Amino acid sequence: MAGGAVALSPVTAIAGGAVLLAVLALVLGPLAVLGANTGAGLGPADWAAIRFTLVQSALSAGLSALIAVPFARALMRRRFAGRQAIVALLGAPFLLPVIVAVLGLLAVWGRSGALSELSQVIGGPMLSIYGLTGVVLAHVFFNVPLVARLLIQGWQQIPEERFRLAAQLGMGPGAVFRWLEWPMLRAVLPGAVLLVFLLCMTSFAVALALGGGPRATTVELAIYQALRFDFDLGKAALLALVQFGLCAVVAALALLTGRPAGFGRGVGRPPRRWDAPKRRLWDVAVIVTVVLFLGTPMIFVILRGLAALSGDVPSGLWQAAFVSLRVALLSALAATLAALALAALISALPRGRGAVVEGAGLLMLSASPFVVGTGLFIVLRPITDPFDWALVVTGTINAAMSLPFALRVLVPALGRVRDDYGRLADNLGLTGMARLRLVTLPLIRPALGFAAGLAAALSMGDLGVITLFAPPETATLPLYMYQLMGAYRMDQAAGAALLLLVLSLALFWIIDRGGRLGHPA
Repeated sequence: MAGGAVALSPVTAIAGGAVLLAVLALVLGPLAVLGANTGAGLGPADWAAIRFTLVQSALSAGLSALIAVPFARALMRRRFAGRQAIVALLGAPFLLPVIVAVLGLLAVWGRSGALSELSQVIGGPMLSIYGLTGVVLAHVFFNVPLVARLLIQGWQQIPEERFRLAAQLGMGPGAVFRWLEWPMLRAVLPGAVLLVFLLCMTSFAVALALGGGPRATTVELAIYQALRFDFDLGKAALLALVQFGLCAVVAALALLTGRPAGFGRGVGRPPRRWDAPKRRLWDVAVIVTVVLFLGTPMIFVILRGLAALSGDVPSGLWQAAFVSLRVALLSALAATLAALALAALISALPRGRGAVVEGAGLLMLSASPFVVGTGLFIVLRPITDPFDWALVVTGTINAAMSLPFALRVLVPALGRVRDDYGRLADNLGLTGMARLRLVTLPLIRPALGFAAGLAAALSMGDLGVITLFAPPETATLPLYMYQLMGAYRMDQAAGAALLLLVLSLALFWIIDRGGRLGHPA
């Protein structure tokens, strides 16, 4: 968010304004195009989808918090070999392609999965994770690490001196939780839960793979079905408006619930926990259980994928991988340039106006990619064959959906540059492109690399609008993998999943690492 007004150059105003107008056009334009084809309103199935979306989002957010709180607390109370690796890997599920995680969960929890086979050996029932159970399980898998990372950051904000004073006063674990940890949780946890709620509301690939029945359809999946099977543009637009409104309410609640815990500042030492030794067994059990829950599906994907790739590689795999790489790199470039232009505009505006522009830039989180894609195809239809532009539309939408995340990386980075070096640059007379080239870009290069790597990984693993419009010869790797799963070629799908996983993580690592090479930070 902008910290104060600075000189607004014409280039910054034009570039940032153009990106802002493009975001508003992508969010609101397709709704107007589809809404022109008004239908008869929402039916019972649509209201059922809305109820299911709210129920599964509430369950997913609640369970993620219930698991993440003791997990993050145990990690903060203990010091052991591998702890830093576990904390670092908590960010991996955010980069993990959803369809890969779904395949791993099926390998463990599915009807032919490891736990189902074990259950049958001991005389138990065959397990099935389709429907509400599977959707919630997958969302918990993705969001426990996210909530845990947010909570760990909250715990790290409690000064070490507070824990030292608690130990000197003879406080036990209960008193420490009441006076130190609970105020932090009260400040951090509501926002984290609402963020998970928002992410689960707009989830598509999980519901497509594990839900989809009449009683397990989300609003996003209902939009897809209205467009793909019924071509009911009016219903899709109406559902998109409902989803947009629900997301806006949740986002507003997330902003209103955030409040500082009021611990003050310490000397910056890592928190030491004198209350930890009394609950060692509980902490170990929590850490081991959660790590097994998060790691076992990926181990199955890797093992099955290696076996599949060492045998007969399915035809079309490498072509799909090449298509995905091309789309991901172009999407990352577009998302990073757009985020840089918009972040520069936000940084140059006064705080209030910058907050409004930043909020508008985050609107893509509430937009349905299917509505956006369909609107673009309707606009293209009178001009050209829209299916010839399927990959361009897919890349554009992937870039737009990555924009909010890139924006949240670049806005603080530009704010730090402005606060630390803005006055010096002004005194030296550095403006325009010279200031960008000599001051801004060198200092924000790590943030640019991180944002671009994140956008590339998210685009690489996206299974969204491509499912509507892709011709058979231009399937991306996630779509190709989903087609293999639909044909019950699970071993070959595992090979595609491993390749997709490696390419997604490699793209992020290479681009992020490239931004940090030679940088003092």
